[in-house]
Amino acid sequence: MGIDEFTAIINPPGSAILAVGTIVKEPVVDDRDAISVAQTLSLTLGCDHRSIDGAVGAVFLADLAGMLENPAMALV
Repeated sequence: MGIDEFTAIINPPGSAILAVGTIVKEPVVDDRDAISVAQTLSLTLGCDHRSIDGAVGAVFLADLAGMLENPAMALV
């Protein structure tokens, strides 16, 4: 739908929901401190803190980002 980023609403009895934005091209600084164009994606995780700790949600997002950046990790 062309939405860059949004926050999804958790529907009971769900404990978490992942909102995925569209892929956009943005200027980024690479490892050599050079500016280049890269495709980026926004991920937002909404957690019900009664059942999922925010730190656990952050670890999940970090793992998911790692797998999206390096798909071969999903095979390990």
